[in-house]
Amino acid sequence: MTAPALAVTVGDPVGIGPEITATVLAEFAGRDDQHGIAVADLAVMKRAVDVLGLDVELRSISDWSTPSAGEGVIDVFDIGVLGDDLPDWGIVDARAGKASVAAIELATKAAMDQQIAGIVTGPINKEAVWKSGSQHLGHTEMLGELTGVTKQDTMFVVENTKVPDHKLQIFFATRHMSLRKALDALTVDTQVDSIERAHRALQLYGVTSPRLAVAALNPHGGENGAFGDEEIEILRPAVEKVNAGGAFEVAGPIPADSVFHQGLTGRYDGILSQYHDQGHIASKTFDFDGTISVTVGLPILRTSVDHGTAFDIAGQGIADAGTMRSAYRAAIGYAPFVDGIRAEYLPQ
Repeated sequence: MTAPALAVTVGDPVGIGPEITATVLAEFAGRDDQHGIAVADLAVMKRAVDVLGLDVELRSISDWSTPSAGEGVIDVFDIGVLGDDLPDWGIVDARAGKASVAAIELATKAAMDQQIAGIVTGPINKEAVWKSGSQHLGHTEMLGELTGVTKQDTMFVVENTKVPDHKLQIFFATRHMSLRKALDALTVDTQVDSIERAHRALQLYGVTSPRLAVAALNPHGGENGAFGDEEIEILRPAVEKVNAGGAFEVAGPIPADSVFHQGLTGRYDGILSQYHDQGHIASKTFDFDGTISVTVGLPILRTSVDHGTAFDIAGQGIADAGTMRSAYRAAIGYAPFVDGIRAEYLPQ
């Protein structure tokens, strides 16, 4: 069986992305369960390898089906944007932004054309992207436009749970908005939709019979209205509506100070968080480096680091590759489900 090819876009070439990409691909080179390909200018990867002092060979390829050369070799799909004239480390630069966009576009097309199994994305700098002339608001929006998808969800994955071989997947009913607006956005209908989308995502990403829980919003789950009535008026009716449908069962709403612990100890496969920080704080406090992001709703597999470009330490060879390692490992694990993901989310 051919190992799944995974394209790793390094993100901004003057941030830590090239370094953490080189570190991880060097570690995984030679394993027969994957073929990692860095998507960047060859000179960008050479500079990262030199900074890190890695004893590896860089091989430029132009065909995604090129077999892996094995241990000690990092394959690079040279995007040909920067050439050998590289911007300085850690500076917002329009050329760097152009390179990061080109890498994403190239890898996404390869995934859409089924030439690769998926994409692992390094951190971009939005200001550099905008300076390059791109109108994309961010990574997720860019991928949505490139794949023709208008609705995407974020799924956090925590692999380092308290139970062997169990991973917790966290979804978000609301994301990038103020807490006040997030509260206003919660309705029975939107909650039902979020529950159903999360449950389906768990199935598509390999959980045969998902155990999904809904996190409460207020302290102690509202204490029957003493601390808020969202559980009474929105969350509980949504859970009851889903359960009455009979297609599957969902638990909750469960107080947030308990439900994430229960998920980490194996009681649930997935948890629906009500707002951005509720799920982020729980997962990242437990395992900051091991928590990674998957964009659900795309007809391609995309895992990602969940940190920035760290311009302040870029080029020093000290960046922690833990989150990139987790994102890459997650992509390997999800690669067998790509056909189902594509069939579910490909725009008609």
